[in-house]
Amino acid sequence: MKFHPHSLLVMFALLLGASCSHSPAKVDTGRFEQRELQVEGAVHRYQVFVPSREAGGRKPAVVLFLHGSGERGTDNQRQIEVGLGPYLRQHMADFPAIVVFPQAKAGQSWSGATARMALAELDASVREFNGDDDRIALTGISRGGYGVYELALMEPQRFSALVPVCGGITQPGIKEPLQVDGVAGAPDPFVAAAQRLQHLPMWLFHGGQDDVVTPDQSRHMVEAMRRIGGNVRYTEFAQAGHNAWDPAYATADLWPWLFAQER
Repeated sequence: MKFHPHSLLVMFALLLGASCSHSPAKVDTGRFEQRELQVEGAVHRYQVFVPSREAGGRKPAVVLFLHGSGERGTDNQRQIEVGLGPYLRQHMADFPAIVVFPQAKAGQSWSGATARMALAELDASVREFNGDDDRIALTGISRGGYGVYELALMEPQRFSALVPVCGGITQPGIKEPLQVDGVAGAPDPFVAAAQRLQHLPMWLFHGGQDDVVTPDQSRHMVEAMRRIGGNVRYTEFAQAGHNAWDPAYATADLWPWLFAQER
């Protein structure tokens, strides 16, 4: 059987149209964006999670995430591989907030110039992606949990809520000591931190079996906050070790609570 050339063109057009009609529509999801910023004469690279327009709306809430010791470096990748980054990859389409991921260099803590770098990257991200200035939350894991207190003490009016995960205020007797410099000289650093941060809603998380940053760090802070009537919640995972961040960020009530807080 022979086909007229015109008939072949018509058949091809019909087939092409049929295939296009069954192509899945492009799904609007969140995305990670790489950025760099010059701060105090040095160039720093960081990442930003930008929510979908449907999830975040016109003016999304903002989260600043501070990583732990193992994610330090200059690769601009490790800080999204542990903690909040993996959770976001599982919720790309529905996570409603901008999340800023600075990266501290090797050997550095979230204090001094490193803290100022993180705050500068936060400011740049809020401007670029139209974040809500009144809903800027601060969270971090391990050494980054100490950084939560450090940055909040530096700029206590900037944040709407704090979520330290397996963090603390002091931790003597370990190879690379951990402390919050902002209250290091106080007779009771926990009381000093609580007094200065009592206006900020906090939700602390810790593993009951943590032998790196011991859970008494969070327990002491919670006790100090409650003693002065602070707005504090505490979740301790009885069987968890240092890796309390996975169950912490998977806690269903955390995110609605966090995004409901305003300065």
